[in-house]
Amino acid sequence: MDVQGWLTLGVIVLALAGLASGRAGADLVLVGAVSVLVFLGVLTPGQALSGMASTGVATVGVLYIVVAGLVETGAVRWGAQVLFGKPTGSVRVGAARLTGVAAVMSGFVNNTPLVALLIPAVQDWCRRRGVSVSRMLMPLSYAAILGGTTTLIGTSTNLVVSGAWQEHADANGLARMGMFEIAWVGVPVMLVGLCYLFFVAPRLLPERKPVLDVQHDPRSYTTEMIVETGSALVGKTIEGAGLRQLPGLYLAEIEREGQLFAAVGPDEVLRAEDRLVFVGIVDSVVDLQRIRGLKPATDQVVKLGEPRPQRVLVEAVVSNTSPLVGRTIREGRFRSRYGAVVIAVARNGERVNKKIGDIAVRAGDTLLLEAPRAFAEQHKNSRDFFLVSEVSDFSPVRHEKALIAIGILALMIVLATTGVFGFTMLHAGVLAAGLLIVTRCLSGYQARRAVDWQVLVVIAASLALGRALHESDAATALGNGLLGLAGRSPMLTLALVYLATMLLTEIVTNNAAAVLMFTITQAAAEAAGLDLRPLAIAIMMAASASFSTPIGYQTNLMVMGPGGYKFSDFLRVGVPLNALCMLVTIVVIPMVWPLR
Repeated sequence: MDVQGWLTLGVIVLALAGLASGRAGADLVLVGAVSVLVFLGVLTPGQALSGMASTGVATVGVLYIVVAGLVETGAVRWGAQVLFGKPTGSVRVGAARLTGVAAVMSGFVNNTPLVALLIPAVQDWCRRRGVSVSRMLMPLSYAAILGGTTTLIGTSTNLVVSGAWQEHADANGLARMGMFEIAWVGVPVMLVGLCYLFFVAPRLLPERKPVLDVQHDPRSYTTEMIVETGSALVGKTIEGAGLRQLPGLYLAEIEREGQLFAAVGPDEVLRAEDRLVFVGIVDSVVDLQRIRGLKPATDQVVKLGEPRPQRVLVEAVVSNTSPLVGRTIREGRFRSRYGAVVIAVARNGERVNKKIGDIAVRAGDTLLLEAPRAFAEQHKNSRDFFLVSEVSDFSPVRHEKALIAIGILALMIVLATTGVFGFTMLHAGVLAAGLLIVTRCLSGYQARRAVDWQVLVVIAASLALGRALHESDAATALGNGLLGLAGRSPMLTLALVYLATMLLTEIVTNNAAAVLMFTITQAAAEAAGLDLRPLAIAIMMAASASFSTPIGYQTNLMVMGPGGYKFSDFLRVGVPLNALCMLVTIVVIPMVWPLR
């Protein structure tokens, strides 16, 4: 290995140390490492930036838009209810259902879009259940990785290695790999891994809480919602409808046909046109607006000129000079005056026992408004309000578009899985994103906002580091060095092939590690007179079994930000899982494919 190889290894080791320290963001650390390698001449500027042109990066970016379409139509919340059941269920049972479903589905659906689709569903369930999302997202990524090892189409790594094996097999008159051939080892590894995630991982996973506890938000809003006629909520109990699990919110009373029912129990059955009065924090009031079958009690919402998908929620604090003070919201003609509608009122932690339109406004009241997107900018300097701020991450849910979004998702999965018309995951994702925008499942503004550019930069920088290892021949030198230790022992060769691939995939991404190690192993197997097939299976398993670092696999990177994980979290939870997968693989492979 020459000087450039040693320099590359040194920079990567320093980058890993920086990631482990957690003192800087992963994007800053990795981009800094790539910049140093460009300065040292290991990479050209074009090679350093080639990761941004990668189909993998583009695919992840497009999938963020697809997921946004499912979120904005309410399809994700429905999926979370199907996946997890009632929010009152056990957290361990919910985690078991999540990992089991993710593992099975990822054997037939590429695990990158699967994880992208499930992340918002997990976040929604955790918020309603009061569970730290960091307890769930890492197991989700790991389960998807484990499930992907059970079929040839479960992960792109398997396709890469099987393609290389196909060329070798055709040249030597050998049989190609079958669709489920890898399942002989993949299924045992998946089952052992899921047991680890259920029994051991919960003790190692971090519990990251938000900086501010929304449960103790001093603003207590009073808001009213109507049960829509013909909705799925009609005939359900309060608990069965999921209206008792929103954190920081409680159902104070129900008004039904002029009668008032206070201290509502969980077994109370909802009827059409019931008026539900809720008291709670703004985040949970926002969640109410997203529940299919509920609509704001005020009839003023439908009279706003702006289309509902183009509206936002705004908090406005009434000033003492406002013309609204001393008048009810109806008397003040709020909608006509400001072009917005009051859907909730907070008053110094007090509950306001009146219908929204009958509330007499006081100075200092905080009003939650449904308003056009430009409202906050237009009224930020108004003397009528002390403070005007838009509620982040909210737009009215387009429930009527949910079936369209689900149909587009199904089309994307079918096209990407079957490869019909030559469609790849990127082609299918671009088509799905375009259809979601054309059918107005989400707006262009929402599509642009949905992309997490930090994750894309981290993935692109990781690919550039892998390119540096390849260009400097450091990866080849490392692989050859490990294989040289095995001599002609088939079992030792198998173990070292797995170990070398596993180590490489943790620092240069799975596909790059698989390609490098297949080439190295093919030459080593020919020299030692060994059968390449079991070694190729080991490469498939090891290249996918990336649990110890976030940069080795895209799904790990995707959950790192939403889960609030540090680099050390992946080491603590992932290293034992890596060891288990290696042990099972090395034991099972010789039983199915004799080493000779």
